Amino acid sequence: MEIEFESISEALPGPKWQALFERHWPAYQKWFLSEGDAERTSYLASVRQLRAHMPELLPTYERLVELAGGGDAAARFLSLYRPPPYLSGCSQAVWLGDAPFLVRNYDYSPRLCEGTVLCSQWNGRKVMAMVDCLWGAVDGMNDSGLVVSLTFGGRRVVGDGFGVPVILRYILETCGTTAEAEAVLMRVPTHMSYNVTVLDRFGNFRTAFLSPDRRPEIRPLPMATNHQGKVEWHAHARATASLEREQYLFFRLADSEETGEGLIDSFHRPPLFSTGYQKGFGTLYTTVYWPLSGVMELRWPGQSWFLSFDNFEEGVRTIRYDSGFGGPSMRF
Repeated sequence: MEIEFESISEALPGPKWQALFERHWPAYQKWFLSEGDAERTSYLASVRQLRAHMPELLPTYERLVELAGGGDAAARFLSLYRPPPYLSGCSQAVWLGDAPFLVRNYDYSPRLCEGTVLCSQWNGRKVMAMVDCLWGAVDGMNDSGLVVSLTFGGRRVVGDGFGVPVILRYILETCGTTAEAEAVLMRVPTHMSYNVTVLDRFGNFRTAFLSPDRRPEIRPLPMATNHQGKVEWHAHARATASLEREQYLFFRLADSEETGEGLIDSFHRPPLFSTGYQKGFGTLYTTVYWPLSGVMELRWPGQSWFLSFDNFEEGVRTIRYDSGFGGPSMRF
């Protein structure tokens, strides 16, 4: 099993984004309509929700719909309002020091990862983000030094709201500080439970526990795994070792002898690093974001790929997950 991780630079949506759409849309269309067309929200209702909650994204959304061919299904999908449910794993932590950073593992199925890092400037701010759902983000940073990352929240409830990747995109496009991001997280509804950790260039951080059936809870926590305070979906927590990962991160961050590099390295070891690829919760990549320097690093065991706002180079890295679904290896 292989994933091609690709870095793309395109300031405004154009032919490069259109090529991404054409590559991934058949699979996304199948997923989007998997519960039947009637289960998905209408185009007009979807746009109405986007306009009500994230109006700054509308010009970009309309351009993306145009590039996608203007079809009804694609337009509804790209709104990311009430999409089908989906699950991931993931761990993330904030390190404070002379050079604060956020480090995260993205735990998901290799068959479902887009593998695209997009550097764009859609609304004035430069953004580097790992793309999901063709324009959302699962983690990323903007040139104001704001970093965001998500983990699944470990609850099965599904309700009215947006897929969280478009909420992260909205934060990166419109916010410059943790306080501004916190205000967005308090008001924009999500359709499932997710944990979002935010760090800005001043070292301010928060973790938001989001759910469709209760008010967001925002705490000064420098880490998140896959539950929200207490475990509510015990089978998922056991399968992903959510409590064990949280406890591990707690002790690593509390250790006075811990170093930033030591913390990053720990994301390539159990219990943080997972080889559960067949179950859809294997670690596909590690990202580290340094807001002061505007640098992101993609890591796999023994390999690194640095990208930055000052030196964003387009390229491809092919990561091979061996036939036994063991650890990944890289070839250029």
